Amino acid sequence: MSAQEPSVVELQARWDKIRVANLYDTLDKMGYYDQCIDLGIRPLFPHRHLAGQVITVRGSATPVPRSEETGDWTGDYFEKLRSMLYPGCVIVVESGGEKHAGKFGEMTSWALKQGGARGIVIDSYIRDYLGLEEIPDFCPCVRGTSPIESSNRWRINALNVSIGMPGTLSSRVRVDPGDWIIGEADGVIVIPKAIAMEALTRAEVLEHEEQGMRDDMKKGLTFDEAYKKWGRA
Repeated sequence: MSAQEPSVVELQARWDKIRVANLYDTLDKMGYYDQCIDLGIRPLFPHRHLAGQVITVRGSATPVPRSEETGDWTGDYFEKLRSMLYPGCVIVVESGGEKHAGKFGEMTSWALKQGGARGIVIDSYIRDYLGLEEIPDFCPCVRGTSPIESSNRWRINALNVSIGMPGTLSSRVRVDPGDWIIGEADGVIVIPKAIAMEALTRAEVLEHEEQGMRDDMKKGLTFDEAYKKWGRA
């Protein structure tokens, strides 16, 4: 990395200030209309904000017997995943269609957090609502919680490969390692890494304009006066 290039942590701090609606407007204008994943997948705790660079996990609804030669089972893959973590990352999990079990939970989320992860996005469920609520600066984005143990019902079968998450305006949203993902109460959006810097810069302009509108109306300007000044509605 050159001295001029911002670090993942520096970029994550900037992304953490971007609201999902403003990001959607930015991507919409750039021609990336279908980056919003299924609206049923949202922060478990609505006032938390998620921003980070993606590490992907792909799973299978059919348990894969452990191979003594390869060690291909969820526990081994989880240890491999932990070795890949870095500050500012987010884990994105394609569950492979298993509908009921909670993938990951309180203790595994603590491990992810301690490795630098800012949160996890799962196209299914997670376990341990009350425990997850106690993890600071960690945002799970999921369909909800489930008490059902996943160990006999689900397996990780690949890490850091291209995956597909269910979409809102399209059937699937592609997610690649190194993409960026932003989530809050409005929903969760994937930003392809090839356009991430341009999208961030544009979204920051919208945030500035919208904050100007907000501040001026709090000071007593009418909507029309503030809109004429800032052009944001």
